[in-house]
Amino acid sequence: MQFEFRKLANYNKLKKMKKGFIFFVLMIACGFLLSFINTNTKTELGLNAPIPVADEKMKDVSGKEVSLNSSKTSKGLLVIFSCNTCPYVKLSESRIKSLTDECQKKGIGCIIINSNEAQRADEDSFEAMSRYAKDQSLSCSYVVDANSKVADAFGATRTPQVFLFNSKGLVYKGAIDDNVKDPAMVKTHYLNDAIEAVAKNEIPKLQETKSIGCTIKRQD
Repeated sequence: MQFEFRKLANYNKLKKMKKGFIFFVLMIACGFLLSFINTNTKTELGLNAPIPVADEKMKDVSGKEVSLNSSKTSKGLLVIFSCNTCPYVKLSESRIKSLTDECQKKGIGCIIINSNEAQRADEDSFEAMSRYAKDQSLSCSYVVDANSKVADAFGATRTPQVFLFNSKGLVYKGAIDDNVKDPAMVKTHYLNDAIEAVAKNEIPKLQETKSIGCTIKRQD
């Protein structure tokens, strides 16, 4: 009887040790995973931040090399991360065209950036971008973000995703409006309101919203 009791006690001890070892291994694995995520996730640009990588040269569909610095004006700069084929971009095409035109009319610089580096061989090639810009009658620069370097600096993750700067820093980021699927159902025109504020040297009342769209296709 005593032998059986000792045997049971040893079994329970081993069982506890086994559970403890498994828990330890899981904790180590979780720590490694969190470390990997933290070192590979880009932090989105914060409000009031200056324009990052402002002198990075990017190829425009015109064939010229442009930068964010060369695209901005004394009033500010609108940056739109976009592409050729994302369904959400397709739904927003008329709005993107209208808003970039409006920016230029109000003396604010604007640039559309294609960061889909993983699709340069097909839908988001430079040639496809050139055709797209022509079809859309874009009046602002539409540029290639090689290796998604500018998107990484902004922490941009979606298309379309917008960042609006005044002369001092970032004053609005996020979505174009509150209904990407149906422009007729839009109730709040986030970006347009922000552009109006910047044009008047004011700070937008709403400065941050959540962008809804396709993920930027970065190269692995």
